[in-house]
Amino acid sequence: MTMRSWLAKLMVASLLMWSIARAQPLEQKVRDALYRAVHFFRTKVAVNGSYLWRYSADLTERWGEGRATATQGWVQPPGTPAVGLAILRAYEATGDRFYLDAAIETAHALTETQLASGGWDYRIDFDPKERRRWFYRSDVEAGEHDPKKRRNISVYDDDNTQSALRFLMRMDVTLKGSDKEIRKAVDYGLAKLLEAQYPNGAWGQIYDGNPPDPKQFPVLPARYPESWSRTHPGRNYDYHRFYTLNDNVMLNNIRTLLDAYQFYGKQAYLDGAKKGGDFLILAQMPDPQPAWAQQYDFQMRPAWARRFEPPAITAGESVGAIRALMELFLVTGDERYWRPIPKAVAWLQRSRLPDGQWARFYELQTNRPLYFNRRYELVYTDDDLPLHYAFKGEFGITSLIREVEQLQQEGREKFLARRYRPLTPNELRERLQALEPEARRILATQDAEGRWIEDGEIRSRTFIRYVETLADYLATLQALKQ
Repeated sequence: MTMRSWLAKLMVASLLMWSIARAQPLEQKVRDALYRAVHFFRTKVAVNGSYLWRYSADLTERWGEGRATATQGWVQPPGTPAVGLAILRAYEATGDRFYLDAAIETAHALTETQLASGGWDYRIDFDPKERRRWFYRSDVEAGEHDPKKRRNISVYDDDNTQSALRFLMRMDVTLKGSDKEIRKAVDYGLAKLLEAQYPNGAWGQIYDGNPPDPKQFPVLPARYPESWSRTHPGRNYDYHRFYTLNDNVMLNNIRTLLDAYQFYGKQAYLDGAKKGGDFLILAQMPDPQPAWAQQYDFQMRPAWARRFEPPAITAGESVGAIRALMELFLVTGDERYWRPIPKAVAWLQRSRLPDGQWARFYELQTNRPLYFNRRYELVYTDDDLPLHYAFKGEFGITSLIREVEQLQQEGREKFLARRYRPLTPNELRERLQALEPEARRILATQDAEGRWIEDGEIRSRTFIRYVETLADYLATLQALKQ
């Protein structure tokens, strides 16, 4: 070893020791804050281990997407599974059994409310009388087969059922399969997810437990309709079972199955994910718009959904499709999943608006940006948009294009090696230094009860972000010490 390299190593070691010494006074404060936050959520906020989105500071008012009762939880992020994952992250960072027990309680809130169709409704309820309105997995296990008008709709929209399954899988792996209820829920939910898949590999927004009949759903490539109505079909129009990309249904289902394959090594899970990718290949529209629609009818034509979601090519959903295909290519190495990506990215690049954003909707074949005005009329101008929906945006396209270009330049093996390589000591030190100001800010804004109050509310989204940041700080510090 040369003197120069020896001095360099000594300097790195000295910097690491200095970073650890500096962090020690803050470490205990972070541990205390993390405990207070989870303790408050677990003992004061939770209902049977479940969580909503928002609460008034005095906990008398509660909301998911809408107002909720005192016995209800919510599944859609940032609801129950997302809170559970944050608490599990606290356990992974600290090894403290308190956090593991809290995460198990949240997992059991989901196992108790898993539907016979394998997934979850948006809302879950623990009032004995209200619970009779749903048809559960436990009812099937007790010998019942007829829902008798009870709710049995698994929701795949908004990462609802998928987020619950991913959390339960993480819990099952952490517990090494020792919790039989969690393992049963995972096995049952994944089996139903595969059962719900259409013959072409797609999923709808919902699943009612009745497997699709292959004879009724021909496998076809996407095509442009000969004509389409500029007005919505009306209130009784049912699009929920159409082949759906909206709100990343396809991306989230494929990722859930890829996670299941990684955790359990079961070929059926990989096959289901690949079948989902096969649908995305079929669903890529022909030229001049080699991208994707939000949803397709059973003849594989872009179709209406809600009154502000017309048949169109969509920038945001195309991002989700490309990401799903990238993940399948990285996992399998199969070039079939890579081939649709370059021309879809080229479409995104040429469809960028003069202001640097993208329209959500582009007119079929003409590629003109489409918008709605506040009267919900389809127009070509963006000067009177409704405020509840992102009709324009960046949609993560810039970072996606950067990743695609990086993958092209590096190749699959090098890209994967860089993605999964451990951080160097210097990178850990830099990460710790970057996390410290945010950790101090989080500590400064936490009250004595362990809450973060924003505009008179306690918000699960904030809890999740802050708990994960504090856990990351502790995990990074621990990695530096090793």
